[in-house]
Amino acid sequence: MSFLDKYLPVWIILAMAAGLIIGRTVPGIGDALGALEVGGISLPIALGLLVMMYPPLAKVRYDKTREIAADKRLMAVSLILNWIVGPALMFALAWIFLPDEPELRTGLIIVGLARCIAMVLVWSDLSCGDREATAVLVAINSVFQVLMFGVLGWFYLQVLPSWLGLETTSAEFSFWSIVTSVLVFLGIPLLAGVLSRVIGEKIKGRRWYESKFIPAISPLALIGLLYTIVLLFSLQGEQITSQPWTVARVAIPLLAYFVGMFAIALLASKASGMGYAQSASVSFTAAGNNFELAIAVSIGTFGATSAQALAGTIGPLIEIPVLVGLVYVMLWVGPKLFPNDPTLPTGRTPSTNHTTAKETVAS
Repeated sequence: MSFLDKYLPVWIILAMAAGLIIGRTVPGIGDALGALEVGGISLPIALGLLVMMYPPLAKVRYDKTREIAADKRLMAVSLILNWIVGPALMFALAWIFLPDEPELRTGLIIVGLARCIAMVLVWSDLSCGDREATAVLVAINSVFQVLMFGVLGWFYLQVLPSWLGLETTSAEFSFWSIVTSVLVFLGIPLLAGVLSRVIGEKIKGRRWYESKFIPAISPLALIGLLYTIVLLFSLQGEQITSQPWTVARVAIPLLAYFVGMFAIALLASKASGMGYAQSASVSFTAAGNNFELAIAVSIGTFGATSAQALAGTIGPLIEIPVLVGLVYVMLWVGPKLFPNDPTLPTGRTPSTNHTTAKETVAS
């Protein structure tokens, strides 16, 4: 295990603290970073996310993805969790915890509609999930995101509240904002990962690619993650420290959502007969959210200074530390839920270079 992997919680806490300090002590940091945008996408944050996502996608054996995509059980469980259970759970939590805050409530519901296509690759990799399964699930989520985001937004903000006799919210989401988010945050690193795998194996062979190249680029995932955390917390440092009650009110349903979705997904995966690796992939795919899209949609629809946008920006500040904790939970609970499973990792701490029992025997 690398030095970076071994002390991951320490680095994340330091990155969060550094971001908060920068946000409070460096005048105009938010405006400066906000000015570096193209089409509503923050270039500094996009850079961190692309660097973070490249190593997990470069590790995927794309010749196995067709077999994964044909697994009807895996596809069905993931789609139900992501596009039925997840949005419904966030809708319920938003109304339970924020009945008197319609703007913050709307922001939370939008977060629940934006299914994860980025950081899940890192969480899955750290917990030794099935890389090929994660890549396929992320790709499917991306397609559904383009097709269903607007429809689900209309349903959860207008139709369902009216059925239940609750206050409705009118919102029109930009189709192109959704497409742009998918193309940038998944398309670019996916293309880079595929090209790396194809070219690397063609020139040097699979053994060299997986034993030399992948270990060399693996630290980039955590470096990109830490860089992104610093930026996110620096952008919101002033708001977090000046509006602690608002942050706390949004944080509570978010915490319940991330933990609840992870537990539901893990139990559903286990009950459906999946092994450790696929269960980890399904659980983190279901628990995570596409905060980049949620923030972009909230800003584009309600404005950069809106409470909806604030709720969206609080999302990753809660999601990142919670899902890091859930990586440890997955590694700890794995041997208990999946005894003798060949896909169990040999290590019990997060690492971007885990091996499984199956791989150990094979070697």
